Amino acid sequence: MDNKEEKFRKIIADNKERLKRICKYYAPSPEDQKDIYQEILINIWRSLESFRNQASIGTWIYRIAVNTSLDYAGKSYKKMKLNVDIEKTDLKNLLIEGENDPELEEHHYQELRIHLNNLGIIDKAIMGLVLDDLSTREIAEIIGITESNVRVKIHRIKETLKSNMKGEKYEN
Repeated sequence: MDNKEEKFRKIIADNKERLKRICKYYAPSPEDQKDIYQEILINIWRSLESFRNQASIGTWIYRIAVNTSLDYAGKSYKKMKLNVDIEKTDLKNLLIEGENDPELEEHHYQELRIHLNNLGIIDKAIMGLVLDDLSTREIAEIIGITESNVRVKIHRIKETLKSNMKGEKYEN
């Protein structure tokens, strides 16, 4: 086994769950998720020799995964769904403060998911990375915008979501 193959196997082993989670964000069906995953693996393999350690390997992987997912979605960006896994995502970080009622939380989750799916493509990509608990610096590197622009976009997206989510729990 050559060095490139060993490096590839290690990268994939270290990032497998992260990559699968990204695939779930961008593809509603398991078949599409598998297709995107395969495309991501191909793109990582093709790009492996050009990785120059200018960013962390995790950021580089995210960039490839997000760009591949967006390419796979093609021209159907508006129809693309952001699939949030409620068991792995703390929605309280987005909107809900001090909420402990599981039924109410499920209701808010469903409503939030609808509103997330109505966001534009870049906003969806940013929120997917926020939900994956990446720093604004990492998001900026992946999306290709400044860190301050990421912070502004996240703030505006959250404000839009709060505005769209009716109810006094979300009013300032």
